[in-house]
Amino acid sequence: MILLPRLGRLTLLAFLAALLAAGPLAAQSAKQQPAAPPPPPVAGEKPAPYDVQLTRLAEVLGSIQYLRTLCGASTSEWRASMQQLLDADTGTEPKRRERLTAAFNRGYRSFAAVHTSCTDAARTAEERYRIEGATLATEIAARFGN
Repeated sequence: MILLPRLGRLTLLAFLAALLAAGPLAAQSAKQQPAAPPPPPVAGEKPAPYDVQLTRLAEVLGSIQYLRTLCGASTSEWRASMQQLLDADTGTEPKRRERLTAAFNRGYRSFAAVHTSCTDAARTAEERYRIEGATLATEIAARFGN
């Protein structure tokens, strides 16, 4: 597995945590959707110890991308954050990149199937996913960054 230096990954995860934590707070009345299990690693590929959390983070970023677009907020930073995450973690590994991209798309589509307009529930879901994403990014950096 070709990875960028740890400092680069830690900086990116710290940036993502800060980006996800930013934003207005909304009412917390909507239920959070259960996470789908990540696909198993390809035979012969050694998974990183943080793959489950990273896959979930990619799904969260996809969900936020859809919900922010739906509610008319600036959304380019979420897709750009996912691209930076892919570049930092996957390097030249196409299968790993495909799995993380699929997780991002799965998160995006899961909300596209349910929310067709910006409602209080959509805003609440977006806030909860930002909080979850910030927590995931912080935990990955703290636990696996050393």
